[in-house]
Amino acid sequence: MSYTIRLIEPRDNAAVEAIIRGCLVEFGGDHEGTAWMDPDLGRFSEVYRGEGRAYWVAEDGQGRVVGGAGIGELAGVPGVCELQKMYCLREARGTGAARQLINAALAFAHGRYEKCYLETLDSMKAAHRFYEKHGFHRIGAPLGRTGHDGCDVLYLKELGNGE
Repeated sequence: MSYTIRLIEPRDNAAVEAIIRGCLVEFGGDHEGTAWMDPDLGRFSEVYRGEGRAYWVAEDGQGRVVGGAGIGELAGVPGVCELQKMYCLREARGTGAARQLINAALAFAHGRYEKCYLETLDSMKAAHRFYEKHGFHRIGAPLGRTGHDGCDVLYLKELGNGE
């Protein structure tokens, strides 16, 4: 399937929030310590405007947003960014949308950061395989203070390899 990958716009905020909340309910992440409690969920077009940060959406042929992913600095950890709020609708999973989103995010991060960190839930098994396929490896302790202490699986990727 073909998707348009583009930077988020204000008109996308509600759709992205609905996608994230729906996925968190689906995987048991609708609780404190996850993105569920993030006060900025409905404001991504504003939050991701700063230097060294961006958020992309995947839009299908009908103009519907089916997923999104962001890159932002990892506060307190120089040279490290975080892959943030990467979620896709169930019907978009396995169709190439996530691959296109992570490629856009990592291309943006490369040259700006040395490493990319992410946090996810143990219940998101397909996501683990996806991240590992894209060069992330599990680490045993969290980096920085993301506020997502409910996320129990942590990954890191070196960005100095041309990806």
